[in-house]
Amino acid sequence: MRKSDIVDRVASATGLTKLETEAVVDGLILTVTNALKKGESVDLRGFGSFKIRRRAPRVARNPKSGERVRVPEQNVPVFVVARGLRREIDDALRTRDLIDVDRD
Repeated sequence: MRKSDIVDRVASATGLTKLETEAVVDGLILTVTNALKKGESVDLRGFGSFKIRRRAPRVARNPKSGERVRVPEQNVPVFVVARGLRREIDDALRTRDLIDVDRD
């Protein structure tokens, strides 16, 4: 699913215009991005959390040449799914898998 698909679905569900919905989606993305740039975490209850994790420096290998390469410390954004959402998704997919198995 792409951003345009999300805009379409939210606009249909809320009655907002696509232009208004796109502005809201862009605002959300910008807000989350700016918070992460400041080192803050963003919690969306029932959905998940956006956080920054520090990756320690390490030695990796170039897959083409096999040469060892030093990878410096990095700060990377991560998304941690809320427990309830994870359960809902798992239950929905298990149910779908059971239905698909019954069709075979």
